[in-house]
Amino acid sequence: MEYYAGIDVSLESASLCVVDATGQIVCEAKLASEPEVLIGWFRDLGLAVTRIGLEAGPLSQWLYAGMRDAGLAVELLETRHVRNAFKAMPVKTDRKDARGIAQLMRLGWFRPVHCKSLPAQEVRALLTARKLLQTKNHDVEMSLRGVLRGFGLKVGRTTPRTFAGRIRELVTGHATLSTVAEALLSA
Repeated sequence: MEYYAGIDVSLESASLCVVDATGQIVCEAKLASEPEVLIGWFRDLGLAVTRIGLEAGPLSQWLYAGMRDAGLAVELLETRHVRNAFKAMPVKTDRKDARGIAQLMRLGWFRPVHCKSLPAQEVRALLTARKLLQTKNHDVEMSLRGVLRGFGLKVGRTTPRTFAGRIRELVTGHATLSTVAEALLSA
């Protein structure tokens, strides 16, 4: 007999459900959201699971990669597709979501998504961090301009190299403004 599993992942725990080919629930569990824990559970299950469904999310790529590398037949599912399939459910819980994902796997009613490679995830992390720093730097610059404007001090046109010098020039002789400016410039 064929068996299908669904995993609903949250930050701390993962709800698992295994169903047989007729849709009957064989077993359910709630485990830590760690690849080693999930792999160990499936190995100890004693059933050859045909497909394991995992909804795409923040931890899913990490869990998917670990389970795939361990030889498990895991599929990463498109979140909007899963959400639309579950719209009719009156009460949503992690346990019911795991059951629903297992049924989607059994019926083949799912759309798999590509899991980014580790190098691609690393590049994305670098780009995200860079964008965050650029945004925060711009926010600090605009805040300083706004604070100084309230005191009649106009920064005017600057470049990234001349901005700090211009701010220090404007706040010279203003103890409080100097403290505020230095704190923001060093941030």
